[in-house]
Amino acid sequence: TPLYSSAASDVYKRQVYDLSIIESQNKKLQNAFKNLDNYKIHFAAKSLSNISILKFINNLGIGLDAVSIEEVKIGIKCGFNKNEILYTPNGVSFSEIKEAKSLGVKINLDSLESIKEFSEHYPNHSISVRINPGIYAGGNEKISVGHSNSKFGIPEEFIEDLIKMDKVNKIKVTGLHVHTGSDITKNNQFEKGIKKIFSIATKFKNIESIDLGGGIKIPYFLGDTETNLNDYASAVQHEHKKFKNNTGKDLKIIFEPGKFLVSDSGYFITKVNYIKKSKNNNFVQVNSGFNHFIRPTLYNSYHEVINLSNPNDQKEEYTVVGYICEKDTLANKRRISKISKGDLLCFKNAGAYGFNMSNNYNSRLRPAELCIHNNSIKKIREKENLEDLLNLSLIHISEPTRRYAI
Repeated sequence: TPLYSSAASDVYKRQVYDLSIIESQNKKLQNAFKNLDNYKIHFAAKSLSNISILKFINNLGIGLDAVSIEEVKIGIKCGFNKNEILYTPNGVSFSEIKEAKSLGVKINLDSLESIKEFSEHYPNHSISVRINPGIYAGGNEKISVGHSNSKFGIPEEFIEDLIKMDKVNKIKVTGLHVHTGSDITKNNQFEKGIKKIFSIATKFKNIESIDLGGGIKIPYFLGDTETNLNDYASAVQHEHKKFKNNTGKDLKIIFEPGKFLVSDSGYFITKVNYIKKSKNNNFVQVNSGFNHFIRPTLYNSYHEVINLSNPNDQKEEYTVVGYICEKDTLANKRRISKISKGDLLCFKNAGAYGFNMSNNYNSRLRPAELCIHNNSIKKIREKENLEDLLNLSLIHISEPTRRYAI
């Protein structure tokens, strides 16, 4: 639309978020889970942590899923209730776990080793525990994290150790967490994880909540697959009701969508430098690369490309590539409205893991971030300059002694 086009008219690249889409996605979740008695949505901060976006999400009544002490601190500064920040680290030092505990947020640990150390410092303290369900699910190998060879979560064979610790009051397991992967379309994969975690929950006397993680898939293009939210919600409701009838406990159910809430809201806009022709390709060379938008290279993810400068012309086949000194294909052999030098291209579904996974490889600078709210555009992060790269560098090398021939 002209609104998105004008957001990039004066620069060569920008990351833009439409906040109305985040609000709309939240309403979809609320509608799907409306028959669930006791639930809370937590946003996965790792997907997008701009403070303006986080404050907007907090105002929607959503909690926070944090995987680092930095995300915890940012969440607190953005106004999230500490009781609604769940800290779920993986392989961090115990000093970081202690710091999170001191800040008053909820702790969710995923290894026996960290839990044992935690129990020594805080005996019989309430914690949540991440379980590895031994289920392979997700869009591809890199985002499938609940299988038996994954580094995440406590494998089933060690659950008895947890139960023993809980029984003798070394720890108090009040929550269980499971996350099998991202971009899950087969609800039977969700159902396996749901049934397994509710079954495990019956073994803990102090259980109060079950966190079902994220993984809900959105469509990336017209006709693409997606998670059936109603079927997913029905599976959760069925197990939740059964657990309540059998135990008398009304567990709080937590969901942790990240991509579902923000991916569709994001648009990455960049400028075309050249059209480079080869025997088998028309390479569109853009003024960006995987340093700004790594998902296509890292995960082979699909992002629809729109030529904002010429959206209605006949379509031709292009391969869109970046300016990084590596293979950084952003879109391979796509039919896009005719592209010319200087055109602005827009990559859709760039809200999640776009700017958050950007970097300064090749000493490139990261772009500005903007948001669209109430039909106006606001800058929410300045673009970087060279001084930003140099400010933290320390110079300890003196000037070389100059030698002159006599």
